[in-house]
Amino acid sequence: MDLDWPGCRNARDVGGLPTADGRTIRSGVLIRSDSLQYLTDEGVDAVRRSPVARILDLRGDREVELAPTPFTGTPLAVRQRLQDPADPEHGRPTIVEACTWMLDQRPELFAAAVKAIADEPDGAVVVHCHGGKDRTGMVVALALSVAGVPEEEIVADYFLTQQRLAPWLEEQLAAEPDPTKHPEMLEFRDTRAESIVAILRHLDTKYGGSEAYLRLGGLTDADLERLRERLVE
Repeated sequence: MDLDWPGCRNARDVGGLPTADGRTIRSGVLIRSDSLQYLTDEGVDAVRRSPVARILDLRGDREVELAPTPFTGTPLAVRQRLQDPADPEHGRPTIVEACTWMLDQRPELFAAAVKAIADEPDGAVVVHCHGGKDRTGMVVALALSVAGVPEEEIVADYFLTQQRLAPWLEEQLAAEPDPTKHPEMLEFRDTRAESIVAILRHLDTKYGGSEAYLRLGGLTDADLERLRERLVE
């Protein structure tokens, strides 16, 4: 469900997604969004009026320094970067390779992000990075997978971002006068369903699935069960 948070282009509640056993994801529990730095004053008021209890900012230190959100540094916001500053620059040529590299490098950081969703006792957790596309998409996909949402539903939710961000991508392409840079921009800024499919296949083939990957990162059976109880009606 799209949320009316003026300034954000890609804020939506994943509640209502079905699980494989016939239940659904609760509404008002898990929200995915582009960076809250883009909120207007009306958007900030909308977030404050909502049942949001935790804002999980996945961006790196430099990103936050350059573009803090209205909630950065407040008790509502939690920083959970997905890369360590000591990690080398990935320099991968495709978005799938960049994302799987991140997953392989730091399972403990992805596990910590998912645990932050499970550990919030009340209200909604907002997960955001910059565009709410890849880093947010991976964390949300991991959480939904543990909750029992079928892959096709996870992929469809991820793909909704393409529609939400298409006008923004068109603006970025129009603002770049060098057309030789457009293919790289499209590679890393478009949102294609096959990208999350390839990422999920990587988790399956290398780790045995999302749950096994998160256990490798430090989550316990109790953590995973608490996540399911939190997300599933």
